[in-house]
Amino acid sequence: MKKSHIISDRVVFSPRDIDNRFCPIQNNTGLETFILGAFNPALTRLPNGNLLLMVRVAESVREPITKGKFRYIRWSPEQGYVVEAHPTFQLDTTDPRKFRFLEYNHIKVFGLTSFSWLLPVELSADAHRIIRIHYDKIIQPQKSYQEYGIEDPRITPINGRYYMTTCSVSSERHSTTLYVSDNGLDYDLIGIIMDHQNKDIVLFPERIEGKYYALTRPLGELYFTTPGNSKYLPGTSINLAESPDLLHWKPVDTPYIRPHQDSLISLKIGGGAPPIKTDRGWLILFHGVDKCGPIGCYRTFYALADLNHPEIILKIDDKHPVLESDPVLTKAFADLIYLDRVVFTTGISETTDRYIVASGELDLVCRSTQIDKHYFF
Repeated sequence: MKKSHIISDRVVFSPRDIDNRFCPIQNNTGLETFILGAFNPALTRLPNGNLLLMVRVAESVREPITKGKFRYIRWSPEQGYVVEAHPTFQLDTTDPRKFRFLEYNHIKVFGLTSFSWLLPVELSADAHRIIRIHYDKIIQPQKSYQEYGIEDPRITPINGRYYMTTCSVSSERHSTTLYVSDNGLDYDLIGIIMDHQNKDIVLFPERIEGKYYALTRPLGELYFTTPGNSKYLPGTSINLAESPDLLHWKPVDTPYIRPHQDSLISLKIGGGAPPIKTDRGWLILFHGVDKCGPIGCYRTFYALADLNHPEIILKIDDKHPVLESDPVLTKAFADLIYLDRVVFTTGISETTDRYIVASGELDLVCRSTQIDKHYFF
């Protein structure tokens, strides 16, 4: 049953919309591949009024296991796309998205079952129709720190330019990288802006009191317990950082958005869509993960931050999801589904009376949801 605040809700792009002839790994290695998912899209409004989805495309080897070895892809500046193989008995493949190398006992070392690159998809102004898939503008690795792919873009227009943050994955580091465009379609790689395993970086769309701000989410394997009477849970949190130039970032000292004891968030929390300015404050859509299944249940929640002092949270609702995974939307893709109970919001645009929200559904397809603005205020 559709929630009252949702005006429309649909799958707007899927692996079936992609022409495999343009898939870079298949073209460069000669291996037969398939699209595991087309999901977690950035969303922005182009100068012509149409919307742009910057889609994360996860390309996988069609037959990854051969002769007792698991085949996966990496990229290097010298060789391009390279096929690696590893004995299956040394791998933990419980998570369909990644595998763990069991020979490393002192640390957790992972590989990915797919390799992600970015595909610009132009939609109609209402996000209902695909206008053009820009295969000529695919974003692939350029640097060694993108060895295992480029993931989860977010696009924020600032002063007439488009700034896109992405997660770059490699054995060197797990970093946030920045791209810049003047037209929303053609992006230049600027480089790493955060390298301490920081994911889900989303930029505010303007300077506030002379500073740029961003939501950050550093990862880690070590967390300390909260006091016994604390309303918070230990673990990941959404932090706030400030910068004079979008390149050099300092974390704000005070805590920002943390999982609560009595919320629907117990495993992980992180940024979603770039904050959007409203009369009541900065609207922030973020994701929270609760315990269920092998990877948890991903849902979208919201908060409001003060316009002039974004470090101040005015309101937060982490008990009533804005979005949850909807099996009805993906019924037609039953043969492709490999996860459940995941919605991961990554973009937002607006019209007069509604927000157009872009999400990844089940790490499989792109979901477009139109939400009544009155729901938040």
